[in-house]
Amino acid sequence: MPEKAGAQISARAFLQSLLILLALMLLAGVLTRIIPAGAYLRVIEDGRELIDPQSFTLSTQPEYPVWRWFTAPVEVLWGPDAIIIITIIVFLLMVGSAFAALDRSGMLTAAVGRLVQRYGHRKYTLLLTISFFFMLLGAFFGIFEEIVPLIPLMVALAYMLGWDALVGLGMSILATNLGFSAAITNPFTIGVAQRLASLPLFSGAWLRLFIFTAVYAVLAIFLTRYARRIDANPTASPLYRLDGALRGRYQGQDVTILTSANAQPRRATRWLFISVALIVLVLVLGPFVPILGDIALPLVGLLFLVGGVGAALQSGIGRSTVGRAVWQGMVGIAPSIPLILMAASIKHIVAQGGILDTMLYNTAQAFGNANSFISILLIYFLALLIEFFVASGSAKAFLLMPILIPLGDLVGVTRQVVVTAYCFGDGFSNLAYPTNPVLLISLGLTVVSYPTWIRWTARLWLWILLVTCIFLAIGVAINYGPF
Repeated sequence: MPEKAGAQISARAFLQSLLILLALMLLAGVLTRIIPAGAYLRVIEDGRELIDPQSFTLSTQPEYPVWRWFTAPVEVLWGPDAIIIITIIVFLLMVGSAFAALDRSGMLTAAVGRLVQRYGHRKYTLLLTISFFFMLLGAFFGIFEEIVPLIPLMVALAYMLGWDALVGLGMSILATNLGFSAAITNPFTIGVAQRLASLPLFSGAWLRLFIFTAVYAVLAIFLTRYARRIDANPTASPLYRLDGALRGRYQGQDVTILTSANAQPRRATRWLFISVALIVLVLVLGPFVPILGDIALPLVGLLFLVGGVGAALQSGIGRSTVGRAVWQGMVGIAPSIPLILMAASIKHIVAQGGILDTMLYNTAQAFGNANSFISILLIYFLALLIEFFVASGSAKAFLLMPILIPLGDLVGVTRQVVVTAYCFGDGFSNLAYPTNPVLLISLGLTVVSYPTWIRWTARLWLWILLVTCIFLAIGVAINYGPF
């Protein structure tokens, strides 16, 4: 029986993630019985909903029965975030189908083979160059989830170079996330937060360049040390017993034979190249063209589906083979859908229980009489806390900045430092919390389970936390501004 095309989520990874999310759903439900309900008033300014930071009042606890904790993953499909959730699910299915078609056609293997053939003798340079490129995409353009279609290609490249799926994830989605968080001109975090803080757009970039460089250095050391350890002893990989079939598929092959055996008709390559060029155009223009930015994610998914399936059809493998591959790709990635719905339901439970604003208010009160440095750390950790429930950087900015900016003014912290702390808290946790759908999608495209991912990245996050706290201290000490 031929190997199934595309990403196939392992039962073990699925069950581990499901149990973790179920526990978090139950915790969120219990919190609605412990924490009193409350709410801030919302005001509309320039078409945007903002919180009035002085308006918090306790309210009557809403009726929210226990059984609705378990129906929340279904309720989110018609809740306030329904469009976003459905868009992510459709995007995931389109990407999974497109990659399965490309995988079956042999085009992916050929592309990776050519990279190895050309740069395999300098594979650590290739690793660091690819990581740097993905970090730049996140830092300048705010690209993050749009990178998901490239993950299988990067994982295949990692296997062919003798590493594992963790390295593939590290040099693609992890690098993009670190760039997104150590943002230089990220319009979705820096841009929105500075606008809400009345700061000049993208001001203060000089310090953010140093932050970006420091974070890249941490990532480079982390990935290189791990890759060298796998080179020295492949069994040191926590995936060694799980990815044997994939390693055998990519490693130890004659690259020359691989690339020539999978040579595709020019029209198939041209079709795929045009599709990829259009995707890049969408990603580059998205931050600067509001209408395009609003539909960037589904548009990227659609372009990739058309490009992948179209190229596979023109490669000569036959319509029936392409059809089976598309179906296998959808079925293989489908287990991620309930995980995404469960992750989204955690915020839904907290919001339906009326305690989200109360949690925000109580955390904000902790600022009290704290000095400037402690206050900025509290702002940082407040953003980290809310990130668990609200994954969207822009949405969280409108939720938090109207509260954080006045608090920063009161304790003598410049607004630029507050924006920086917010961006750190919003970004770096994206690939740490199991409530983030991009993390679940990314892991779902590989054999990596959430517990394995957290164990692997834990030391990296500790170093990132230390580096970011040092830069926040520098920002407080120099009154990083202009104000």
